[in-house]
This record gives sequence, structure tokens and C-alpha cells, in this order.
Amino acid sequence: MDTYTVVLAQLLLAFTIFVVFFKPRNSNLPPGPRPWPIIGNLLHLGDKPHRRLTELSRIYGPIMFIQLGFVPTIVISSPEIAKQVFLHHDPDFSGRNVPAGGKVSDHHKFSIGWLPICPKWRTLRKIATIHLFTGKALDAGESLRRKVVDKLIGFVGDCCKTGRPVDIGKAVFVTSINLLSNTLFSIDLASYGDSKSDDFKKILWEFWEEAGKPNLTDAFPALGWLDLQRASKRVGRCFDRVLGVFEEIIERRIRDSKGFGDDGLGNFLKLVEENEWSLDDVKHFLFDLFIAGTDTTSTTIEWAMTELLRHPEKMAKAQSEIVQVIGDNGRPVQELDIPKLPYIQAIAKETLRMHPPAPFLLPHKAQKNVQLDGYLVPKNAQVWVNVWGIGRDPSVWPNPDSFTPERFLNGGVDAKGRDFEFIPFGEGRRICVGMPLAYRMLHLVLANLLCSFNWKPSDGVSPHDVGVDDKFGIVVQRNHPLEAIPCAM
Repeated sequence: MDTYTVVLAQLLLAFTIFVVFFKPRNSNLPPGPRPWPIIGNLLHLGDKPHRRLTELSRIYGPIMFIQLGFVPTIVISSPEIAKQVFLHHDPDFSGRNVPAGGKVSDHHKFSIGWLPICPKWRTLRKIATIHLFTGKALDAGESLRRKVVDKLIGFVGDCCKTGRPVDIGKAVFVTSINLLSNTLFSIDLASYGDSKSDDFKKILWEFWEEAGKPNLTDAFPALGWLDLQRASKRVGRCFDRVLGVFEEIIERRIRDSKGFGDDGLGNFLKLVEENEWSLDDVKHFLFDLFIAGTDTTSTTIEWAMTELLRHPEKMAKAQSEIVQVIGDNGRPVQELDIPKLPYIQAIAKETLRMHPPAPFLLPHKAQKNVQLDGYLVPKNAQVWVNVWGIGRDPSVWPNPDSFTPERFLNGGVDAKGRDFEFIPFGEGRRICVGMPLAYRMLHLVLANLLCSFNWKPSDGVSPHDVGVDDKFGIVVQRNHPLEAIPCAM
């Protein structure tokens, strides 16, 4: 009997067991599209699940049940029900449904993103907050962020002199890597060229590409050991290469007779020396920081520049605001200028509303049976909060497909509060711990790109024809990289 016959037989057996013993009967599940045998609603997702599930939610309602293979999934698509999830039932939905990619090298046993709520998870949140994300720690790193952004502007300036277009996403990706590597290791780990020695950037980019591909194991967890698409093997290979870079840096630091140092790694190694942490904890924690803080930031900046190229009048308005605050003497925007730039802040919010990096956040899991809006959410069901759909809901946002930063100028809607119509960083106890740094970098990079250069689409494309087609992955990116030509002010 060949492998595929065995797999098919196992699928049929598992499906029979699921239907007979586990599928809820008369349980008042939320409405949803009819599933197919075995595969459930997988075909309903298409290649852009964020868009397809938003369309389906307008048919079946703001709380919807779908069956993804053998994984029952609840899709939340309204701020009112999201509020119930995060405010009234936060402990009940604080579990994680860990995908196969999160389990490579046992990462889920160390990861702040995938661990259940437990003492280890609380320790990780505490360490991240104290050493990296408090106001005091962020203020102390301001000069470092300034240095990294200056290098970005220098690279763009070179492109401006030669008339070369800038790949916005890749350029900001390098900036994001170096921000973290300087914060943690006091070194640059990436460059703006295509140097063959620029290994870390390439490894990290490869990880994002591999981890963003669909994996059938996530729909049929019982068959994970087969790794039919070899997806876990490829992701694991990238993961191990990233950890290998960290191991070399850690070994050099431990051998350094001058001590551990006062950067992020130095503080982490002091915790290891005090037996509060292990070296494995440190390496996996570093991995989380780089994964959470690189492609998400670069993708958001890329979308912001996409929308501004499509709406040159809004770019001009933002540039005019910057000149009013800092003058036209050519000095860069500083972090202390950002509170005086409400339109820049509004552009960032509008970009996150229309193009949230993680359209469903990280998947939550019901810890027990929960009654939600009159429906049953069964224990262990996966829960997706469709923040992309909420951000495009016409009953919540007038003209939701229109890029209108002005909608944020007069209201108090903020991702840092409990405005459930706008939660790009999540909410509740699982809210993104790195949000304070992400906000600072997003505003600082965007403002400096706009204050230093005028921008126009490459290849003679008119603003109206700048594409906004997207592709689904770990983050929702542009379908094609954005290239734009910087011009002297």
C-alpha cells in the first residue's frame, strides 16, 4: 500500500471518528457556509482568506463558524463581538492554536506568542516590557533609532542622486533589522546593498516566505508527522539558520572578557547567569523579537507609501505639516516632533485600518465552551478576529475603501485603547507587547521619508495606477514590491 493510500485511509478514518464522536450535535453553533466532507470549508478561503471571509461574514453574520479540515474555527467580524471576546471573555479566549510552523524546534514551548497563559509567559512579558518597551527604555534608545533612520535616509539620498528607484519594503526591512540588532547586539546585521555576506537579511526573508505558505498540516494536525508538503522541514531549516546566527553572537559575547554589556543581549545574559533564564530561552526570545518587529513594520510603511503615491495631495498635506513644525532648514524629524504631527499620525492609523499586517491577529483558542452573542463557541475551537474585515465594514467606517486619514483627526480612536473597531495590534492580555516601539518606528520612518524627499511612482506610472493588489501570508503584503523614485525637495 503506497503512502498516499495510507494517508487517504487515515483521513477517512479520522473524519469518521470526528463526525461520530466529536462534532457537536444540536449545539447552536454560529451560522456559516456548508462544509465539504474531510476538507470542510478550506475551498471557501481561496488565496485571499481575509477578503473571502469578509464577504462571507456579510452573508452569515459577524460571528461565523467554518470547518478548516478538522479544525473548527470561529470568525469574528464586528467590533461589538470583538469587545465581548477581549473585554468580557478574555481569559476564556486566551489560548493559542499553534500552527505547524510555530512548533519547529519546539519554538512554541518558549515563544511569547505561542505559549499559553502561564508563569513562563508572564516572565517573558515582564522581561520584554522592563528591558525593551517601557517609556524609560524606549527614551534611552532614541539616539540609536535616530542613527538607524539616518542610514536609511542616506541610502535613499544616494538613490535620489542617481535617479534609481527604491524598493520601499526591502529598504525599511533592512532598517527594521538594524534597529533590533543595534538594540539587542549593538551591531548592524543587514545592509542596503545585495552583498553576498548579507546573510541574516536573506535568511530572515526566506523564513517569512516559507512560513507564509499554506500548510495542510494546520488543517489536519493528526497528520503533522507526515509533513506532506515538507513545509515544516523548510521552515525548520530557516529557523535553525536564524538561531545559528544568534548562537554565534551569544558565544562571542560570553567569551568577551569585558563582560556582557548593557544592551539587550547583555541584560538577557545577566538573567542567565542569575539562573532566571536559560540560553534556549534567550535564543527563542530573540527569534520572536525579530519576527514580530521586521516584516510587519516594513510592510506597513510600504502600504503607507503606496496610498500616499496614489493620493499625492495627501502626501503634500503631510509634507506641509512637517515644514510647519520643523521648518524648511533640512533637519530631520525627531521623535519629540511626532506629537506635533497629527496628520502623520492619522496616516499611520489609516494605513493600519486598511492594511493591518496580521488580518486575523494570531489565532486564539477557546479554553472552554463559551456562549458568545447567543451562539456556542466550543472548547478548543480556533478563533480568528478579522480585523481586516472590521476595518472595511461600511457600518463602522464611512467609505471604508477610501484612504482618508482625516477621519482620525477629530476622533479619539486609538490602537492603544479599547476602541474595538481599530485593533491592529490585538487587545486584552494578548495585545502585542512591542506596540510602543512599533508606533515610534512607524511614525519616525514615515515622517523622515516624507520630509527628506518628494516621491513619484517608478516607470512613469500615474498615481491612480499604483497597484493595491495584495497577497495573503503571515502578513498581508503588496502583490508586487513597491518601487518609488525619490526626488530632491
